[in-house]
Amino acid sequence: MVMKFFRNIVDSLSPTTQKQKPEKATKKSVASGLSAYDLSRNANESAEKIHNSPEAARGVIRMKLRSFGITDIGLKRTHNEDNFFRSDELGMYLVADGMGGHAAGEVASSTSIQAVAEFAEKFARDKSLTWPFGFDTRLSNEDNALVTGIQLANQTLCKMQQDRTELNGMGTTLVGVRVTGDQAVIAHVGDSRVYRMRGSEFELLTSDHSWVNEQLLKNIITAEEARTHRYRNVITRALGNRTELEIDLRMEKVEDGDYFMLCSDGLSGMIEDHVIEEIMRTHSDSIRQAANTLVARANEAGGHDNISVVIVSCSAGE
Repeated sequence: MVMKFFRNIVDSLSPTTQKQKPEKATKKSVASGLSAYDLSRNANESAEKIHNSPEAARGVIRMKLRSFGITDIGLKRTHNEDNFFRSDELGMYLVADGMGGHAAGEVASSTSIQAVAEFAEKFARDKSLTWPFGFDTRLSNEDNALVTGIQLANQTLCKMQQDRTELNGMGTTLVGVRVTGDQAVIAHVGDSRVYRMRGSEFELLTSDHSWVNEQLLKNIITAEEARTHRYRNVITRALGNRTELEIDLRMEKVEDGDYFMLCSDGLSGMIEDHVIEEIMRTHSDSIRQAANTLVARANEAGGHDNISVVIVSCSAGE
């Protein structure tokens, strides 16, 4: 994530409130298919698994979920502070974009991804787990597990900063999709995004927690101005900022043929939405090719930041 800051940003917007990353990459590293957490835990199952749930057992349409993920250092950074997770078995997909300088951003994103994934996996094994942050009756048990995992991740980052002063100021965005039966919940904090392609429609399902987006929603600046604004990389919400975390939630019906695409702003900040849509449609028969092409196009546009993409294909199970 480029020059991002989240502490009391509404009250203070000087150039010193934006963090810097080293500007020159010394090496390029691409991890495709599985995140580092997937590889270490072997957490991701076959991409052809049919997602079963209690809702499916009650007659709700079961979705066959296939996913692919990739993260790339880009062309300007010395290391990759993005992380992602994907599990078709759990029906859960995450992208996190860390910040904090040195290795702190990478620690923040990887720690958060691991915390969310571990809680979801524990709940899948033991449904009697308690809910330390309460239970949202609007959501399924699985969706509550996602939200609880994000809250636990935030608490972990805050505690780490108390214990290790070298990590002060670290944080991460986090966006997640959890598919249960034919329902999906989208949870997000920060400016990582979720898009959905459904038939002829291509829709952004999240709203960036960023200074420029707030100004855009108030019609103070235009979309074109937002893309080049000096504060375009200032975010107003992130994990690790404070112990009380506000998570934006959105519930969506999942239909046969839907595609969800999660990404960090290393993609959405480099290429416009209509280009993302064109690539998704051109390679709709291969989510691997679509993800690789999106990353390549972001690098062609300059590759100013780390780039992460997770694409999920949903089809009605038999």
